[in-house]
Amino acid sequence: KRYVRKGVPLEHRARVWMALSGAQAQMDQNPGYYHRLLQGERNPRLEDAIRTDLNRTFPDNVKFRKTTEPCLQKTLYNVLLAYGHHNQGVGYCQGMNFIAGYLILITNNEEESFWLLDALVGRILPDYYSPAMLGLKTDQEVLGELVRAKLPAVGALMERLGVLWTLVVSRWFICLFVDVLPVETVLRIWDCLFNEGSKIIFRVALTLIKQHQEFILEATSIPDICDKFKQITKGSFVMECHTFMQKIFSEPGSLSMATVAKLRESCRARLLAQG
Repeated sequence: KRYVRKGVPLEHRARVWMALSGAQAQMDQNPGYYHRLLQGERNPRLEDAIRTDLNRTFPDNVKFRKTTEPCLQKTLYNVLLAYGHHNQGVGYCQGMNFIAGYLILITNNEEESFWLLDALVGRILPDYYSPAMLGLKTDQEVLGELVRAKLPAVGALMERLGVLWTLVVSRWFICLFVDVLPVETVLRIWDCLFNEGSKIIFRVALTLIKQHQEFILEATSIPDICDKFKQITKGSFVMECHTFMQKIFSEPGSLSMATVAKLRESCRARLLAQG
């Protein structure tokens, strides 16, 4: 755990992620499965949804440009299409394109990217990408509860202004900080995500909020708060990934998976009751 928290060297990342997440075991147990998925029955709605997002995925990254040879857009399309066939309850959901794109850049391997996406969407992130997105909504509420407990002044401000957490943090959760925080910081967060599970997302979110608490508390309106939450993901604090990673394990204090599970249960029940 300590080794992973210090950051996995880039050249070993794909191998370590595959092992930690269980993706390697799944791939070994299902030889040829990925390629069979690509040859499966066509689903025009799924194909159109994926195609729509291809040009919006890392438009500034030269490897994803149509003019590049080989262009990673085709690889990305394949991984997302195979996943849509594999997990029909999810199909394709916006946000998965960014996650799959990062996996492709790190693994340089289409099939490994598919199995890592399966580990994230199927096991590590509970119900984030299903059509109702109940897991995602639940976790945003869980963050709200944690903020109320650990950073009550921010919690009170959000309540007073009537700001829904989904307004300010949905992108953090859906994209797992891709295109939110700097690349190297995101990769370090993912090292821990594959190893320690989804509670890492709460650690990162709480650290960002705690570090900029005074700044956030200056907000006087909903647009103001939305703007401040955008600003706190930029600047030197998030660029210094070593210090940042140390902070996420010290600043929020103790946060066990049991605490998260209990909060998820109560928040989920509340959301279901609200319908």
